[in-house]
Amino acid sequence: MHWFGDLVGQQALLWTAVGIFAATYIGLMVFGKARSFVALGAAALFVVLGVVPLGKAPGAVDWNVILMIAGTMGTVSLFIESKMPALMADWLIDKSPNLKWAVILLSIFAGVVSAFVDNVATVLMIAPVAINIAKKLKISPVVSIIAISIASNLQGAATLVGDTTSILLGGAANMNFLDFFLFKPAGRAHYGVGLFWIVQLAFLAATALLFVVFRKEKQPIHLEEKTKVQDYFPTALLLGTVLALILVSFLPKTVTLGSFTATKPAALNGIICVAIYLIGAAYYAIKKQGKLVKTSLKEIDYLTLLLLAGLFVVIGGLEHVGVIDMLGQLFAKMSGSVFIVYTCLVWFSVLVSAFVDNIPYTATMLPVVTVLSSAMGVPPYLFYFGLLSGATLGGNLTPIGASANIAALGILRKEGYHVKPGTFMKLSVPYTLTAVLVGYVLVWVWWRG
Repeated sequence: MHWFGDLVGQQALLWTAVGIFAATYIGLMVFGKARSFVALGAAALFVVLGVVPLGKAPGAVDWNVILMIAGTMGTVSLFIESKMPALMADWLIDKSPNLKWAVILLSIFAGVVSAFVDNVATVLMIAPVAINIAKKLKISPVVSIIAISIASNLQGAATLVGDTTSILLGGAANMNFLDFFLFKPAGRAHYGVGLFWIVQLAFLAATALLFVVFRKEKQPIHLEEKTKVQDYFPTALLLGTVLALILVSFLPKTVTLGSFTATKPAALNGIICVAIYLIGAAYYAIKKQGKLVKTSLKEIDYLTLLLLAGLFVVIGGLEHVGVIDMLGQLFAKMSGSVFIVYTCLVWFSVLVSAFVDNIPYTATMLPVVTVLSSAMGVPPYLFYFGLLSGATLGGNLTPIGASANIAALGILRKEGYHVKPGTFMKLSVPYTLTAVLVGYVLVWVWWRG
């Protein structure tokens, strides 16, 4: 036990950790622009007080998650700079008979892209297309941009690389890329439907609402000139990342050849993502396109990486002193049946994610869910998928519930459109509740036991 633990006692140390964590969460909500420093400060305090031993602090960080996010962000930046997404959006518009179909197809396209690309990046690359259409037709782009933003957020849970929350789930549940499509956890005889298909059905149900919203928008559109793409290498890099993650998912955890035994690295997915990005950076450096490399390095969200590193240490400390186990046991005793626990978890996650960034919430709740499922004697995947359905699909309820929504409203503000929360929520609330309800039912039907 650390000197502070010796001084105040283990029980007092536990409640000290709870107090610091509560203050940290309040700090994350109040000081939005300084979230990373709040999390790092809490992590440092945990180490100083001995909530988490200094020697175990680096091990508490999930480096696979950190490396996956960093590498994917770098590659996605190169992909965006190549203008390939803009060309794909232009092709969709060219095939659209009128404005209604153009907006709906752009929202679907945003969703598809967002299953593999960060949500904010997706909005930043597709929103300008919708704004150009609106300018040509002399109409407001507000509803179109909102549709693109919420569609992008919804699809974040579809694949392992679609969103930070998905990467967090993959690390906590030891899930690989293919597990998001078809999943057979240990102890289960047959494969089950993965999150990808659950998200797609939720997405289809929510998209059906857009046909009602845009039913009167029948103005014909015409694309005068398509975006030109001269560099397809970033597209190959992004496809290579996805393919490599699929291939390594087939590798066994250990390989034995005679007396030699090799173990698959825990951070293998992250190493692959970073390695492929570095190949791209080296390629453009050799071609003397250093500006492109600098741009991609700037686009990596280092503050989010620091936020996660700090949170991992804090959560590791909470586990070390028994807080996570206490919360899981308490939740199991209070909630009753598995169905009630599952229901509370999903809809509480929706409520929280409507006002709080879902990254720290998901990072905190994943270990709690693990303990909760063990205490109730049920497989954890029902609760894992319920948590992600609520936290990721539910972030669309309000303008501040997801970073992509904030980015979308920022784009509109620059164009002179100041969107009120009520305007945003007229579309986001029915869209989100439809998606969450479908996901809630499907996860329960397919994963209750």
